[in-house]
Amino acid sequence: MRFKEFGKTGEKISALTVGTWAIGGAGWGEVNKADCIKAIHAMFDNGVNSIDTAPCYNCGESERIVGEALKGRREQIFLTTKTALYQPDPQSPPIKDGRRETILRLCDESLKNLQTDYIDLLLIHWPDIEHNAPIEETMGAMNELVKAGKVRYLGVSNFSIEQIKEAEKYGVISASEPPYSMVNRSEEELMKWCYNQNIANMTYGSLGAGILTGAIRELPKFDENDMRLTFYDFFKEPKFSKVMKLLKVLDEIAAGHNAPVAQVAVNWNAQKDFVQTALCGVRNEQEANENCRGFEWSLSEEEMLTIDKAIEEYL
Repeated sequence: MRFKEFGKTGEKISALTVGTWAIGGAGWGEVNKADCIKAIHAMFDNGVNSIDTAPCYNCGESERIVGEALKGRREQIFLTTKTALYQPDPQSPPIKDGRRETILRLCDESLKNLQTDYIDLLLIHWPDIEHNAPIEETMGAMNELVKAGKVRYLGVSNFSIEQIKEAEKYGVISASEPPYSMVNRSEEELMKWCYNQNIANMTYGSLGAGILTGAIRELPKFDENDMRLTFYDFFKEPKFSKVMKLLKVLDEIAAGHNAPVAQVAVNWNAQKDFVQTALCGVRNEQEANENCRGFEWSLSEEEMLTIDKAIEEYL
């Protein structure tokens, strides 16, 4: 496993972080809890020392599974969870809420779910556009959690450059978690800016919700509420056919390394200078081991350029 310095925290974080959105279950098809824990352990056994979750992933179920997986390993793992977004019940949509009382409540609930007494990194999951809580109030509450010893570092997710600048008026922002993959490079300018500010970038969606694994080659028929349809546009036309053209290029590169396409996708992401760690969702041991084996080799500079050229041409 490769490691990078995680921005201004000085922590050494693995180039891969366990992503657990799908582990929550809701909106991602059938999920087996025991298989999820085995997958997380496989990632840890392969040298991954970072995991990311959130209270809104299936009403806290993702956090609870992570808490089980962390037993006996907590001190070795850099734990990230989020705040200011929660889901009251499986039938209700998530609520964006950055008010002080919500921030404090969600942290205590997360600590209970995760079976720990501290969180390494707490991210504001999304800007509060429902209650319009001032960022000063949200950051103030998060600073309280740091002073109380419940949280070590603060960060944001899905924030713009201007929103990060505003948040920094009220506290230290150590990390940003934007979406980033071959099929979604919309936040590249933000990430380069963060990198220059020594704010660590931890990317989500590194495998494009699974489309960059190469496992899906025909337009899928997901449930209408499946996150892969509601949150992403990769599994719908016209984007799907464009991604399939890109996959043919990735197939050739993967064959040259005797590796699956997913390893090419993760390597491409993690080898970007401005990416400190790439989130990678896994739900079974095989996926976990395959993704980690991708770090036994690297893409050449020529291969990186070939991929970038194909992305520009097809997407």
